[in-house]
Amino acid sequence: MRRTLLTAATVAGLLVGATPPALASGDSDVVRPDDRRIAYEGHWGRTAEAAVTVNSGSRLRFRFAGSRAHALFDVSSITVPAQIYVSVDGGAKEVHAVDQGDLTITADGRGPHTVEISVKDVFSRVDRWTPPLETGVVLTGLRGHLLPQRALMHGQFVFYGDSITQGVMALCDVNTSDCADGTAAYPTLVADALHASLTQVGFGRQGVIQTGNGGVPAASDAYGWNYAGSRADSDRRADVIVVNQGTNDTAFGSAEFRAAYRGYLARLRAAAPHARILALRPFDGSHAADIAAVVAELADRRTEFVDTTGWLDAAQGDFNGTVHPSAQGHRKVADRIVALIEKEHQ
Repeated sequence: MRRTLLTAATVAGLLVGATPPALASGDSDVVRPDDRRIAYEGHWGRTAEAAVTVNSGSRLRFRFAGSRAHALFDVSSITVPAQIYVSVDGGAKEVHAVDQGDLTITADGRGPHTVEISVKDVFSRVDRWTPPLETGVVLTGLRGHLLPQRALMHGQFVFYGDSITQGVMALCDVNTSDCADGTAAYPTLVADALHASLTQVGFGRQGVIQTGNGGVPAASDAYGWNYAGSRADSDRRADVIVVNQGTNDTAFGSAEFRAAYRGYLARLRAAAPHARILALRPFDGSHAADIAAVVAELADRRTEFVDTTGWLDAAQGDFNGTVHPSAQGHRKVADRIVALIEKEHQ
């Protein structure tokens, strides 16, 4: 069976109004990535031809009948494959590198079956911002007997940050995809604990002023985009937005940082007028006083400074390396944030 594959550059063109190519006649059993039977969480640039994410922690779900389904990918521009987890019917997560165009997903019995594909890691040190992307997940469709599904989420949680939010070095102390796991990081843990829809956006080396690895702009410039040329869905319906920025802005002085951080929070508030915004003190304390001061100056009762002092302890194994929480550390952070969110609703 022949399948039409698109490069990420072509996807970017589609997003700005180019005419999409038609599927070949032999592809009638391929479910397009914009089909409503596929439920996405996170930042995905979606057209009828491809759904693209460059963020660890992004995920999708679908249901199918039968004993197998196929996830179809475009890997034509990929030099460092992303890693994903695939879980069928709530079972064990199997890790796969997205290095081929067709991934077979099998299940026992005829179903119906539920599949979750979650992005374990998108490596931060090659281009993942300007197409043609060197890493990322480019889903071109699903093949199989897909079934409708119901939304089961309660609330929408959004997390913005750097490599910590991305889950870099969560599993071990080397900056590789094998050691990284966005699903073990606190954003996923918080959203799952509270049965909320998740948007997890973390970019290595990024700050509110500092640009990120892989060609990613600073947080203020990256906000509102999935990647270059692809507008992100609005945060207007977000219930909670958690910001963990500042760790990578240590080269910038207090006045410059405060101005940039104030502007960043203002953009978030304008985009999400009703959200509760939690501005975290970076775990290493970078610009902590500046963040606290900016939040106080804003005098916005729905924007809170969250003092994370004492949340993590290197002596107890809460870090891999000097700044990146271990999986254990991420769990401790998640427990604290869950308690904060739940307290408001008691």
